[in-house]
Amino acid sequence: MPGLLRRLFAPRWKHPDPEVRRQAVSRLDPSSDDQRRTLERLALDPDPGVRLAALEALDDPEALLMLSEPAVTSPELRQRLVSLLAGRCGHHDLPARIALVERLEDRALLNELALQGDNQQLRLAALARLDAEEDLVRQACDNGIAAVRHAAAARVESEAGLARLAREARRDRQVARQARERLNRRRADAASLAAARAEREALLETLERHAQGPWEPLYAGRLRHLMREWAKLRDLADARQERRYQDACQRCRKILGDHEAQEHARDADLRRREDANQTRESLVEALEESLEGLHQGERLTDQDIASLRAQKRLMASRWQALSDQHLADEALRRRYDAALAEYERIVQARVRLDERAEAIEQALADGDDERLGALIDACGWPARLAPTQLLARARARLAQDDDEPQAQQARLVEALDQLEALLERGAFKGASRLHQRLRQQAERRPGLLPPTEQARLKRLAARLAELRDWRGFVAGPKRDQLSQAIEALAEQNETTEAELDRRHRRLVKEWKALGDAAANRELSARFRAASDRIKARLAPWHERQQAERQRHLEARQALCEQLETLLEQPADRADPDGLRRIRDRAREQWRRLAPVPREQAEPTGRRFGRILHKLQALIDRRAREIAEAKRALIDETRELLARDLPPGQRADQAKALQRRWRDLGRAPKGEEQALWREFRGLCDEIFSSRDAARDDRAHRQRARLDAMQALIDRMDAWHPARSREGDVLDEALREASALEPLPSGRRTEGMRRRWSGIVRARRERLERLALAEEAHRWQAMRPLLTAHLQADARCLAGGPAEKVDPPRDPALPAELRRAHEARNAARQAGTPADAEEKLARLRAHLSLLAGGRVQQRDDPLRLAIQVERLNENMGQTVSRADELHQLLGELLANGPMPPPAWEREVGELDRMLAVLAERPPT
Repeated sequence: MPGLLRRLFAPRWKHPDPEVRRQAVSRLDPSSDDQRRTLERLALDPDPGVRLAALEALDDPEALLMLSEPAVTSPELRQRLVSLLAGRCGHHDLPARIALVERLEDRALLNELALQGDNQQLRLAALARLDAEEDLVRQACDNGIAAVRHAAAARVESEAGLARLAREARRDRQVARQARERLNRRRADAASLAAARAEREALLETLERHAQGPWEPLYAGRLRHLMREWAKLRDLADARQERRYQDACQRCRKILGDHEAQEHARDADLRRREDANQTRESLVEALEESLEGLHQGERLTDQDIASLRAQKRLMASRWQALSDQHLADEALRRRYDAALAEYERIVQARVRLDERAEAIEQALADGDDERLGALIDACGWPARLAPTQLLARARARLAQDDDEPQAQQARLVEALDQLEALLERGAFKGASRLHQRLRQQAERRPGLLPPTEQARLKRLAARLAELRDWRGFVAGPKRDQLSQAIEALAEQNETTEAELDRRHRRLVKEWKALGDAAANRELSARFRAASDRIKARLAPWHERQQAERQRHLEARQALCEQLETLLEQPADRADPDGLRRIRDRAREQWRRLAPVPREQAEPTGRRFGRILHKLQALIDRRAREIAEAKRALIDETRELLARDLPPGQRADQAKALQRRWRDLGRAPKGEEQALWREFRGLCDEIFSSRDAARDDRAHRQRARLDAMQALIDRMDAWHPARSREGDVLDEALREASALEPLPSGRRTEGMRRRWSGIVRARRERLERLALAEEAHRWQAMRPLLTAHLQADARCLAGGPAEKVDPPRDPALPAELRRAHEARNAARQAGTPADAEEKLARLRAHLSLLAGGRVQQRDDPLRLAIQVERLNENMGQTVSRADELHQLLGELLANGPMPPPAWEREVGELDRMLAVLAERPPT
């Protein structure tokens, strides 16, 4: 048979007997390349004695290192390498051995060389290749060279490794002492680090509480102190603590920024309020001075009343505009009310006098003193107010000749005191009127004033003349300048009408402000002529302005009606912000709708002021209702924070509360910020707990991803060498299942794809290993098959049906034992034709299993085998190894087998088994 012939003519080093192979080693010459390669193959022989004999004949450590890659588990090869590289045998120089050691990766081999090397440099080179801490601890404790022990001990860094060194390094007290010192330093550093971490955490908590508190005068100082304290410990902070610190600092800066913005707004508002108060005070002072001038004058003319009314309208308009922005001071408001009351008293008295003017004239003409006195009393003329020309004549008619001189003298002395006070203030107009009246009275009654008071009157008259001269000295050039300016203005044609009117009014006002100082008829005529020319030019424009004022008045009245309609039927849930926008837009529109006719400006302005007051009251009422609703929301938020809910659900409910907060509108300005800070603080706590939960979940997910990545890397580096290592893969699959569910993402998808590929590859490798092991076990059963073939040949040649005994070593498995017994039984009852047919079928089946090409003549068999495999494996999973085991059992049980049929098929069977017996690459 071919197998027997191959064994007969094979070289002795290929003999099945290990002893023959070991003896053949002594006949091989390592200096020959072919025989050296033979020795290298024998160095990997399955028999330990053959391996040892072959390795003793090889002394090239580099070649042995190349052999050690596929046979790392060979103790003889490792021991031979240690002997050669350590210098115990061989004649290799030290640099070459050190260079080889620097290429080694085997931990066990490097440990042996570090312990047994014949040179310190060699041991240090081996130690440098060791990275595992347990190997370093072993070298530091057991190495025979002190420099190697110290070098190994210096590379131990973990606390557990240093503790082992301090406990187990009895051979070298210096190593143990240094290990204890380093361990104590590490523990002290860990303690200080823990203390610093606790201090840093306490500082962070203090800063976060500070960020949640309201502003106070020392808020910024405390923040700077906490930031300085953090700067001292900042180098020890991790990313999460740094993020917490930045968030807390940002909240603190926001509180400071909000306070500064409030302070700036408050200061700006205060400045505007002070400016408004100063303007109001100047307006009130001007009105009071005008009223005082009317009281000090000798006669009250129509021009005085018209000027007073114009001044009052201007002041009321300015006062209303300022009051729309800021409320007036109470004392200033009382002065303003008193001035207005005095104004109304004077105007109403003049109205009553005008109504009775004809009757008074008639009474004067008729000489009816009784009726004249009744009419004068009905006028109700103020006592200190200068009378009109008509009233002065009526009073003179009714004056009694028997007035007491003492009373008249007292009134004149009192008037002199008032004149002196007016001159001290520089009020020329009032002083001039009062002086004229006193002079007339003194002239009518020369002996009424005592000489001292007459001298006083002359001194005051001299002072008045000096003041008049001074005013004339100042007013003369001014009048010339004003006359030239108004004439130049009248000649200008390119000036716009609005600018022309503005400049004309300013010049007229400045001219009137001069009064009678340096009065000149020629200059007055020139000024009046130029003014008339300008008025003629502006007449069409004034008409358009008047029409525009009328339209503005109508628009203002329509605006007031709209606002009154709104106030009469306000919505139950009116938005204060919407009402504030209506108020602000109404104010803006009111300011745009200016000017209006003077006679309608004041009543319309009072009407608009009342409307705005009512609208503001409505806004305040709705704002207070919103404040109550927001306090209720704050209570709900506080209850939500105390409730035991998942952080995500609590955050969702907090968002719903925030939406309700936004929908409510704004509370009163002073309360809105305080309520918002409290509500925002509670919401921040809720969202902080949600973020912390998210961070924890993300940390757990990252930990699962890292564990899955480590499992993938470990399984990627794992290459099973035996099929029974499948439990390692099963355990890995259980670990992967325990890590599910993984977070979604590109990394997870990539890891899943890689994991699926690794699992599939390892399953295929285990399956191929199982096939190879099954094929190798079959090779061990070949002697039994050969015995059956020989017994079949003798039986078919006419001999008796012999019974082949099973081998004792190795023992047959139960399936093969049953196949062996079936083969013995088939030798008695079977036929060669059935055996040949079954052999052909088994060959085709084995060819399908090995992945080989089925010959065309075996196509019917292939189809039948595939159908049979589908029917038998329906509802269950059968591995290829189990299928091969069953197939080889059937091959063993098939008989009696004619030798020609076996010789015809055995080559194909051996080839397919050899394919199946090949181990997968690592």
